Amino acid sequence: MQRRDLLRQAGLLAGGISLPSFLKANSKSTTPQKILRIAHITDVHIQPLIGAAKGFERCLHHIQNQEIKPDFIINSGDCVMDAHRRRHENVQKQWSLFNEVLKTENSLPIHHIVGNHDICCEGDSNSNFEDGKKWAMDEMSMDKRFYSFNKKDWHFVMLDSVQKKKDGGWYTANLDDEQMDWLRDDLKQVSDNKPTMVISHIPILSACVFFDGDNMKEKENKWEVPGSWMHTDAKKISEVFNHHKNVKLAVSGHIHLTDRVDYNGVSYCCNGAVSGKWWFGKYQHTEAGYAIIDLYDDGSFTNTYVNY
Repeated sequence: MQRRDLLRQAGLLAGGISLPSFLKANSKSTTPQKILRIAHITDVHIQPLIGAAKGFERCLHHIQNQEIKPDFIINSGDCVMDAHRRRHENVQKQWSLFNEVLKTENSLPIHHIVGNHDICCEGDSNSNFEDGKKWAMDEMSMDKRFYSFNKKDWHFVMLDSVQKKKDGGWYTANLDDEQMDWLRDDLKQVSDNKPTMVISHIPILSACVFFDGDNMKEKENKWEVPGSWMHTDAKKISEVFNHHKNVKLAVSGHIHLTDRVDYNGVSYCCNGAVSGKWWFGKYQHTEAGYAIIDLYDDGSFTNTYVNY
């Protein structure tokens, strides 16, 4: 009797709506709807030798032959094998090959950011570093080194995580003051109900950095994670994200390994490398691959690493 009274009060029986059909309709209204599919590629490290171009071509074909084709590609940097302290002629050959494969073998829209290996810097001066970064941006047709855009119901933030070290050394991972101010302002402009995905070359927060190389100093009984492997300002960026609960996902490359760290409502995914172990098989336990990221209208997502 209590169950019947409850249904009568809800107006279901009087309105002629059966309980099964009501539950079915309610279930449909609460099921998240997939609205975007993205292919995330990173660390292609193309070069004229060892079949890298053929490997990149095979990866692009695999992406475009997915049963559900991605809406676009995000490339998070390290397009070329290495531009640092290389002659301009050598670097130009690498970039020409990268762009040739993209032009002939890819039909999907693509959004880029710069990786550390993309920066040609024959010397270690600040001017050489910025000139090298600008060259990489030109090769990828980037107007800005950091930027954002919207696709359907999601907001995307593309960061420049590779900065010149203040002591004059090669590079470290962080956001410069200009970029940090921009990030705060950009996220303020985004509606609270618009989920946001952040892309960086170097991980903002990662677990696999502890297994890359030998950074466990057993004699001293401590871990050391270099500033070139993970963002040195991870805590500061996390605090910015904490003021914007619509930031759901942050993806990266750089380490050539895969992991997922969930912290304070944000999932940080490091998505391997197209080149695997720089075109010599898998790196540790991670095969050469890319990520398929499905985004839903309720802010949820799936991030799946695919070996091609």
